[in-house]
Amino acid sequence: MYVAVDDTDSIHGNCTTFLATEIIRELSDLDLIGYPRLVRLNPATPWKTRGNGSLVMRFGRGRGRTRIAGEIGGSEVRCFDSCTGYEPDYAEVLERLIPIVDRNHEDDADPGLLISRTKPPQHMYFSGVRTILGRPDVEQYVDRPDTLSYTIGNGRGLIGCVCGMAWRPMDRTYELLTYRPRERWGTERSFVPGTIRDVEFGLDSTFNSWEERSRKVAMVPSTPCPVMYGLRGDSADDLLLGRDMIGTEPIDRWMVFLTNQGTDDHIIRHPESLVPNQSYLVGGTVVSTARHILGGHVLMDLETDHGVLTCAAYEPSKEFRYLFDWLVPGDVVEVMGELRDDPRTLNVEKVHVVSLARDVVKVSNPVCPLCTRTMKSTGKGQAFKCKRCGTRSTEPITAEVRRQVVTGWYEPPTSARRHLSKPLKRMGLTQPVEFVNGRI
Repeated sequence: MYVAVDDTDSIHGNCTTFLATEIIRELSDLDLIGYPRLVRLNPATPWKTRGNGSLVMRFGRGRGRTRIAGEIGGSEVRCFDSCTGYEPDYAEVLERLIPIVDRNHEDDADPGLLISRTKPPQHMYFSGVRTILGRPDVEQYVDRPDTLSYTIGNGRGLIGCVCGMAWRPMDRTYELLTYRPRERWGTERSFVPGTIRDVEFGLDSTFNSWEERSRKVAMVPSTPCPVMYGLRGDSADDLLLGRDMIGTEPIDRWMVFLTNQGTDDHIIRHPESLVPNQSYLVGGTVVSTARHILGGHVLMDLETDHGVLTCAAYEPSKEFRYLFDWLVPGDVVEVMGELRDDPRTLNVEKVHVVSLARDVVKVSNPVCPLCTRTMKSTGKGQAFKCKRCGTRSTEPITAEVRRQVVTGWYEPPTSARRHLSKPLKRMGLTQPVEFVNGRI
């Protein structure tokens, strides 16, 4: 039996992952099959709250090996690798879970709860992580005989439930989320930053927890939600080691989630057309120098197969914006990011500099090869002429500028990355040039 829940939090607080731990605690008489899943969906969805995450769990009667998945109320939570053919009573489970959803959602959220024996087809996951869907797009998977659902408000959360339940992990990562005691929700978090740095550099499989350039923690939220921190990595075992290394205020509970974070699953490659509120990999040639606009944002124009596309590096990406300053017309790049509707710009998440044009500057007017005098210009855009012997030339003396940028992949600092964006660390790459001594 699969249980999915979505759209219970808001910018004001709460967290759907916390609700997942409440569901696991309520159904402790059943076995948890596999890690609970945190499935991030389209980050460009206009009505998302924070991370647009759907939560999916599987319950039944386990068999085979177990592993530790978390701790709730001082009791260890374990999950099984596989299960028997036993299926719980869906109606009874729904009746038990409705009060939990009622107690753990924000007033301005539109929660959905879905219980099903079978998973929707995988294409529903890719539709949910890459496009915008409406309720009619998922109704056939909600109305099946082996499925029960519950909604509050307009029930938009059912869309995320269907798409999250449809995920078949290929590339996958893990996140260990810790939660604060309820009485501390909304207060300032207390932790030891240096211990988080020790985890980032001591456990190579972890990522996006620490920003070395600014020496800042990137895994502790600033919102009034229940989460203390979220440690991400490619190894669940390493996350357990990391949890023991990190110094924080007392923790109420914690849970390991299997996730699609850091996979670039939201990126549409080789698009036939560019539709707003979707994310793309687009290649092209730089056709403008960087433009700085109000708010600290930087823009550049790219000639692509879809016409000229304005790319934006927004102020929160900090030193990543320097890259736009370093590119010149003629450079060939690939950009990844979300296409916004108004203004129509591609919000860049990563840049691959494929090749660089020669950047030359005029040093002086040409020298006459006959009398060695410096030629004079005959007018803007016109040839040069030697006044003594009349020799003409169309080419000034130039020098090639040494470029600050080299080919390779570039990414924003950790705090400015999206949940789904694959960090270079996971790609086996390092940024070839660090952004130093630049504009803040």
